Amino acid sequence: MPLLDHFHPPLSQRRHWESFHSAWATALVDALNEEWLPVGFFAEELVTVGGRVEIDVATFEETPHPPAPEKNGGVAVVKKTWSPPTPTATMPGVFPDSFSVQIYSSEGGPTLVGSVELISPGNKDREAHRQAFAIKCGSYLHQGIGVVVIDIVTSRHANLHNEMIDLLKQPAQYRMGADCFLYAVAYRPVTREDRAEIDIWQQPLALGEALPTMPLALKGADVVPVDLEATYEAVCRRRVRG
Repeated sequence: MPLLDHFHPPLSQRRHWESFHSAWATALVDALNEEWLPVGFFAEELVTVGGRVEIDVATFEETPHPPAPEKNGGVAVVKKTWSPPTPTATMPGVFPDSFSVQIYSSEGGPTLVGSVELISPGNKDREAHRQAFAIKCGSYLHQGIGVVVIDIVTSRHANLHNEMIDLLKQPAQYRMGADCFLYAVAYRPVTREDRAEIDIWQQPLALGEALPTMPLALKGADVVPVDLEATYEAVCRRRVRG
């Protein structure tokens, strides 16, 4: 399924991008819940409104509880396993002294272990918004939470991966090209031999081309695939070409 331009005519005049992004988030959630997430984990779409729209797919670990006894000798369902490709790069997982992370604890309830971020135009339109997004994703990584960022916004020229690299004061070698405005990037915080690192998978996107499968690292669990192509195609069939 070729990537379409949802932010310029003719498609932008026929379909609202907000509706498509929301439907895509739901498709990603369904795919993760039905095929890949281990027992005790679940994904939910989170839509933030109020000046701008932000659509996230969050993966949570449920509070442990005793498993229900199986009836009639039933067999538990085992989720599929998946191995990610070699990362594009691995950068030091060291955060600058000026990077502030506030963590609040609450008794019980789900714990965030992974996040898929669908970029909206509002994330890219102002420096303050770009920095706020970079801080949010950087905070997740600081907590050991894997992140996948997907940017198909054609109406704003900015690269939020580069914003995050600058925020974390990492060398320019970890940035994407200055003219790369459509992209998907996955981040996996990991500790190797007492050394904090962040694995990065970078994938430039292009209109008319197929979308990749990106690895989502779950804190304290495995890496699961985020199949952008299959979910995007399914939503296009229902929302665009119908």
